[in-house]
Amino acid sequence: MKLNHPLLNKTIALIAQGVVRGWMSTLDYKAALYDPSIDPASPDCRVRGIYIFWHEYIPLLMYLRGNCDLAMLMSRHRDADILSRLSLHFGFDFVRGSTRRGGDGALREMIHKSRSMHLTITPDGPRGPRRELAAGCIYLASKLQMPIIAMGLGHARPWRLSTWDRFAIPRPFARARIVSSPRIWIPRDLDREGIEYHRKRSERLLERMTLEAEAWAEA
Repeated sequence: MKLNHPLLNKTIALIAQGVVRGWMSTLDYKAALYDPSIDPASPDCRVRGIYIFWHEYIPLLMYLRGNCDLAMLMSRHRDADILSRLSLHFGFDFVRGSTRRGGDGALREMIHKSRSMHLTITPDGPRGPRRELAAGCIYLASKLQMPIIAMGLGHARPWRLSTWDRFAIPRPFARARIVSSPRIWIPRDLDREGIEYHRKRSERLLERMTLEAEAWAEA
């Protein structure tokens, strides 16, 4: 059986879902939200948004915010087959594609999903560079007039894999912290310079939120 066989991927995703739930349930969670109404789990969240966070913290958001009408952008790479199936187990919808290569179809599907769902993107995925924000989320936010919310996530002394994103694995019973920005609105009809300006601004904001969450977890 090939390593990317659909049946094998389904089985691995099902097993991984149980492992991730059990592991993540041991953590000590706290959040600091600059505006509590941005939380998609809150009844006060009435504005659909685009939630961005770094690729290395995917399991944390999956565990905490499943079944909250979130559609996640996933890579078309075979590596993401298991991850996309895992997202379904956690109550996420997903779109397969990339905002960088051959992403027209993915962008159209994200636009379609945005009519009834929040969107979530790891803007440095699927292959990096680590913590470098791609412009796709800025384009979407401008075109759809949906606000961006930067989600800074952090663990206390996590184990790190030797992957491009230094994927974070939390230690059992460790602290997990979230710091989120308020809604950031991107103007319509941006030219290249405008997109680049807001790309850099959003990248700095997301990194600041992440560093605050990581420092809080370590404190």
